[in-house]
Amino acid sequence: MIPEKPELVDIYRRLLADGGSQGWWPGDTPFEIAVGAVLTQNTSWTGVEKAITRLKAAGLLSATAILEADPQILGELIRPSGYFNVKTRRLKELARFLVEAGAPEVTGLPGDRIRLRRALLSVKGVGRETADSIMLYALGVPIFVIDAYTRRILGRIGLIDPKADYDDIQAFFEARLANDVNLFADFHAQIVRCAKEYCQTRPMCLKCPLAGMCVCGSTNADRRN
Repeated sequence: MIPEKPELVDIYRRLLADGGSQGWWPGDTPFEIAVGAVLTQNTSWTGVEKAITRLKAAGLLSATAILEADPQILGELIRPSGYFNVKTRRLKELARFLVEAGAPEVTGLPGDRIRLRRALLSVKGVGRETADSIMLYALGVPIFVIDAYTRRILGRIGLIDPKADYDDIQAFFEARLANDVNLFADFHAQIVRCAKEYCQTRPMCLKCPLAGMCVCGSTNADRRN
């Protein structure tokens, strides 16, 4: 199915034509995706990949193993993801929640979107972006993930106020897109890719597939070919 609003249709189609389907989120299991959603907070995915590889090698990529792991050992393993002491506590909180909920693999959590989101948000260290990433990518729940890149790109295009509340921006997307988990997943991934490759703090507008749509124009843009 196709989004109903031409503005978002055009944005998605341009991004898709430029980079192809992203096949996102990387991860072999729902639990690995959930771990990645926690570890990617305030850091690059490169560091997260290294941390997950180290957890796998140590046999600590399960809720039970993380819950029982020595915090210092766990922290050292996830050091590449940054803020490793904080993220150690957050991983343990998530693992404890999943084990106590009887869903250590993440699957099996209550399926209702509202109840599921509320349950995930009750976990210390799990905010709306992290909860929604777990729901969308690990559990296949159609919910649009909002991040700083979404605020930047859609704000520059002029479709949203980048300072608006998370839920308001999410509602903007969901009211204008087909309720399709694959569309939501790839659109968010396309936004992330575009922000990293083109729509950076100093945007490269001449190279961007969204060139001509953006209200920031080329005044502050990197005009390199």
